[in-house]
Amino acid sequence: MTDTLQARIEALEIHVAHQDATVEDLNGVILAQREELDRLTRRINRMMSQIDELEAAAPAPEVTKPPHY
Repeated sequence: MTDTLQARIEALEIHVAHQDATVEDLNGVILAQREELDRLTRRINRMMSQIDELEAAAPAPEVTKPPHY
């Protein structure tokens, strides 16, 4: 092989290695975000259940007319 072709192959290999590292880093970020999203979704669901329970247990508002009626 010529030196130019060898240099081009090496440059491509370096480029692919950097891309592989970037893809792995991005994959780690996506996994962390998915875990955080799952955690937040569970927390919101718990809070919504608590709100539903509180609303069910809350007394109904009294319907009274103001004194000027």
